[in-house]
Amino acid sequence: MGKQGDGRIGVVAALVRSAFLVNAVYAESAREHGLTAQQGQLLCVLMARPYGMGELGATLGLAKSSLTGLVDRTERNGLVRREPDPEDLRAVRVALTRRGAALAEGFYAETCRRVDALPARLDDAERETLAALLGRVVMDNAVPEVFGEPDAR
Repeated sequence: MGKQGDGRIGVVAALVRSAFLVNAVYAESAREHGLTAQQGQLLCVLMARPYGMGELGATLGLAKSSLTGLVDRTERNGLVRREPDPEDLRAVRVALTRRGAALAEGFYAETCRRVDALPARLDDAERETLAALLGRVVMDNAVPEVFGEPDAR
């Protein structure tokens, strides 16, 4: 089941199993950095800039209560802080602390290294094709930028 007659995996199974593989690598890297996978994702999003709670919830796909709990726990660990939003004094933005930024950098670099190693048996042309095709799927489905491009940092 899930395999074509020639032993290849179909697109649905390949995408689902690839997501499972990347999630497992991401979770393992997070654990080794003393984070949950969700905290790792939060830190990676905040590497770009501080976010308002509403924008952060939409980016991470979390309900308000789930996001509040995640930010609370991460704040208690000294990794993020809430700060006033200069554009709306009733709102707050979430930003990395100095400690959170350092941890985020290490987690991000290690996670990039591990994910980059997954297609190690592909040659350069195959890697470019894989990146182009997956990039198109991501863009066509408007997936939020929850993990930035390593070369852009």
